[in-house]
Amino acid sequence: MLLPGGGPGMNSTMGDINLIQAQRHLVRSLDEGIDLEIGPGDDDPSFSNTPLIGGPTQEPSAEEQDESKQMAMVSQLPNDDQDMSKAQPAKRKKKVVKRWREEWADTYKWAYVDVKEGTARIFCSVCKEYGRKHRRNPYGNEGSRNMQMSALEEHNNSLLHKEALRLQMASKDKIVADKPINVKALMSKTAGSIIEAALKRDPHEAEFIQSVQEAVHALERVIAKNSHYVNIMERLLEPERMIVFRVPWVDDKGETHVNRGFRVHFNQALGPCRGGIRFHQKMNLNSKFSRALPLSASKTLKNALSPYKLGGAAGGSDFDPKGKSDNEIMRFCQSFMNEMYHYFGPDKDLPSEEMGVGIREMGYLFGQYRRLAGNFQGSFTGPRIFWSGSSLRTEATAYGLVFFAQLILAELNKDIKGLRCVVSGFGKIALHVLEKLVAVGALPITVSDSKGYLVDEDGFDYVKISFLRDLKAQQRSLRDYSKTYARAKYYDEAKPWNERCDVAIPCGSQNEIDQVDAINLVNSGCHILVEGSNMPCSPEAVDALKKANVLIAPAMAAGAGGVVAGEIELNHECNVMHWSPEDFESKLQEAMKQTFHRALKAANDFGYQKESPEALLHGAVISAFLAIAQAMTDQGCV
Repeated sequence: MLLPGGGPGMNSTMGDINLIQAQRHLVRSLDEGIDLEIGPGDDDPSFSNTPLIGGPTQEPSAEEQDESKQMAMVSQLPNDDQDMSKAQPAKRKKKVVKRWREEWADTYKWAYVDVKEGTARIFCSVCKEYGRKHRRNPYGNEGSRNMQMSALEEHNNSLLHKEALRLQMASKDKIVADKPINVKALMSKTAGSIIEAALKRDPHEAEFIQSVQEAVHALERVIAKNSHYVNIMERLLEPERMIVFRVPWVDDKGETHVNRGFRVHFNQALGPCRGGIRFHQKMNLNSKFSRALPLSASKTLKNALSPYKLGGAAGGSDFDPKGKSDNEIMRFCQSFMNEMYHYFGPDKDLPSEEMGVGIREMGYLFGQYRRLAGNFQGSFTGPRIFWSGSSLRTEATAYGLVFFAQLILAELNKDIKGLRCVVSGFGKIALHVLEKLVAVGALPITVSDSKGYLVDEDGFDYVKISFLRDLKAQQRSLRDYSKTYARAKYYDEAKPWNERCDVAIPCGSQNEIDQVDAINLVNSGCHILVEGSNMPCSPEAVDALKKANVLIAPAMAAGAGGVVAGEIELNHECNVMHWSPEDFESKLQEAMKQTFHRALKAANDFGYQKESPEALLHGAVISAFLAIAQAMTDQGCV
């Protein structure tokens, strides 16, 4: 702990008390995330509560008040040293401490003093807001002024602090995401240099940096074994191309409108790109909502992990199809395709549905593509549901999530029958997850929307799921469900993660599970979490779940069902035959099984046991990266 040094004439009794205080204020755990710490000031008892600059203040604790009283009693003991201490004016002591605080505040503008658990400590305001809280500084137990200044200087020059400063600067731009990036402490300098390079190149892409950190963290053992992968990683983190273009169109009144379209081809080393098209009014290449860069990056890894050889892409437009007529949507899709048809094709880019883009939009897009390309190449997923091919395209992703949960349970010699499952979201994926859970004998009990969640302790069945679909189609609230089923209850402004469960399947939005939610899941008895949406857990939530040994199935592995369905649709055999639901599910199960075992094998090769909560998380990334890295190595520097 950092303790201000005593002035001349301090007696031996005071020294003993300082030693006792130093022992009492030692941090008991390195995981408390403390940067620096100080004890109550010898010269000025109020120093522990005084912020250096802009920091929060608190009233002195009872423990500190007792210590101050003890120090005051000792100071009244009559001895020669006490007389010498009286020779030093009290005002001068306070002036020295004040000047010391001013020096800190002037040199280290991020430092402030706060009291935690009865101990006054120094915190970094920048790291507290923009970075992950760090471990206690190794100089934190020294009391001299020079050692305190050395501790402050070391933190000021640390890589984590510099990364947090960059994020602070990036946050001043209106484009950057409101939620700060949590910088993870990495084990190697090499891994840290990769993160630093990504921050330098894309400081505004907060969610992309978060996904890069998770990937690099999973690949540390791989990079440590072969330094060649550092160069591969640096090349992989830069997209192959980013396409931005205007999309003019005419509404039903004859008025002209202009939107912006874009597409990111992240990597094509393994094959043609596969990725969704998203239409939303907040969609933009650099906006928080678009997530084009992180989506295309995660899609690259997901496709590489699947049994098929595909690259990754993402894109869309800031066009909002809501409230538009069919003719207006058709004219916009045709204008969008006038530019993008150059880049689409069975050997180039295979687009699929995303938010705001369904069967109708994909049909219009494909029709214009066929007209411009002059042939029926069938490189679009979605329209083929009606013309030929698979019959379960929309269910594939959701069914794959349930199949993946069954594979995890089978490794643990358990069955999914009778297990309580909490599901978030109220879209197509969430409803199909409920449907499949009922089919395999599980007990799904929740769904949620943006305003709260619905819980039915009796569990959903096919009749209830049909009623939920009616509510969705009629744009009615989930609250109306409880009017029909009295035992169900809707909770406003709440999440379903505190409900008692065995399996959790988040199918809502990114980072919907924070650290508090993760703790609630652990306390509710959750043992397995299957990610049904991209990055549903914050970094802090992942850490909390791993510490509690909750097995996490990452979205890049568990969500591969959509990739499998797309490839089955594009398979030549599908052009001439219609797959039955049983045949399709059999193909889907086999593909999910291959994906599952590939992730486990990669984890085992690098020392992660299958029972470890990191096995699937890291194994999926390792397997996907090694496949891409081998292709990039074989193809040379291109």
